[in-house]
Amino acid sequence: MADESHQQTTQKDYVLSQAILLTSVAALGGFLFGFDTAVINGAVNAMREDFEMGSALTGFVVSSALLGCVAGAYLAGQLAERVGRIKVMLLASVLFTISAIGSGLAFGAWDMIVWRVVGGLGVGAASVIAPAYIAEVSPASIRGRLGSLQQMAIVLGIFVALLSDYFIAGVAGGSGESLWGSTAWRWMFWAEVIPAVAYGVLALTIPESPRYLVARGKVDEAKNVLGRVMLRGIPERISEIQRTVRRDARASLRDLRNSAGKVLPIVWIGIALSVFQQFVGINVIFYYSSTLWQAVGFTEDDALTQTVLTSVTNIVVTVVAIALIDKIGRRVLLLIGSAGMFLSLGTMAWAFASAPVVDGAPELSDSMALVALVAANAFVVFFGMSWGPGVWVLLGEMFNNAIRATALGVAAAAQWLANFAISTSFPVMADVGLGFAYGFYTLFALLSFFFVLKWVPETKGRELEDMD
Repeated sequence: MADESHQQTTQKDYVLSQAILLTSVAALGGFLFGFDTAVINGAVNAMREDFEMGSALTGFVVSSALLGCVAGAYLAGQLAERVGRIKVMLLASVLFTISAIGSGLAFGAWDMIVWRVVGGLGVGAASVIAPAYIAEVSPASIRGRLGSLQQMAIVLGIFVALLSDYFIAGVAGGSGESLWGSTAWRWMFWAEVIPAVAYGVLALTIPESPRYLVARGKVDEAKNVLGRVMLRGIPERISEIQRTVRRDARASLRDLRNSAGKVLPIVWIGIALSVFQQFVGINVIFYYSSTLWQAVGFTEDDALTQTVLTSVTNIVVTVVAIALIDKIGRRVLLLIGSAGMFLSLGTMAWAFASAPVVDGAPELSDSMALVALVAANAFVVFFGMSWGPGVWVLLGEMFNNAIRATALGVAAAAQWLANFAISTSFPVMADVGLGFAYGFYTLFALLSFFFVLKWVPETKGRELEDMD
């Protein structure tokens, strides 16, 4: 009876429908994040032929958006403190729209790089503002699940981008074929205009973050926002926010250092989490998977089909993460994920390294191709249920109110730099050997396990105002 009474009390602490509504709109930034970064997957081969690019330039064009992501993430954290979370969402929407139109009109590699960087600015801003906003409007007891909506939106964006690539290529008869007066791969980019505009429109329907409102002296508005998602404890929550806002009114990049002038340990942990998330090579799967599977003997149609199926797997396991993250905690999920990624990536490295090389590419037998496919999808499973959502949840909640948006911006910028390094280097590493490339990712999966074991704090159930 006591347990049942406690459960009923917990259920009365928040309005789940309102919490999901507010956080889902914010998480649409994650959808554009996923769509914008993955849409190039189906276009890269045809674009490479049209622009007559070599491996190094192709890698730079694909990953050039990540340079914009670094700048967008770094600036968004500081901009959000000055003009608010909602205005940054609107700015990101505009950047996504401009990038989608420009990428489809690109006439050469360097022109494409410019438009990809513009889109990257939007992705970087969205990657910071969505987890920050979600953490600031969410009740502590369900913050992990709501924070995981960001990752769900990212994987849905990846899925829709790959599905639209597959559909457009199918209608045209190939990504390099003519379609509706233009080339099919250009329509793949133009398809992003619809969700980009929708993001901006829907961002206008949600209220500003209560933390930002309190910092601007709009306490009554902050109470109204919290009143939409919380049924009790609002005065106490407001008092705690006011306490931290008064104490930290002048938060800036300088506040990421301690009295000795050294970067705070928690900031280093956030940066390292971001780097490990990328150095296991997850985005190689989503940026280059169709090229990868074609290189080992799959047809373009089969490669695109496999890529779409992989993204569906990612969606399913993100649901698993949402169900588990507030029950078993963030650390346990990351440790399980690291162990699983180490085994699956190691299997892929072995499959590619042991395959004979024919015309410069590994030639997998039918049985080894099946092993590689199973291992690749197992890798996505373990990443998607752990490091995918877990890192974004932790980055949204592990920093205290003094430094949250700024520290999140620095950590996200580090993540995009790491993503850029991995994405740019993959074509060159693949030229050395796919076994070498996946061996590198396997090493970092192993190192990530010991990093989490020693350094990553557990934040499950703690209020944001209590983070140190």
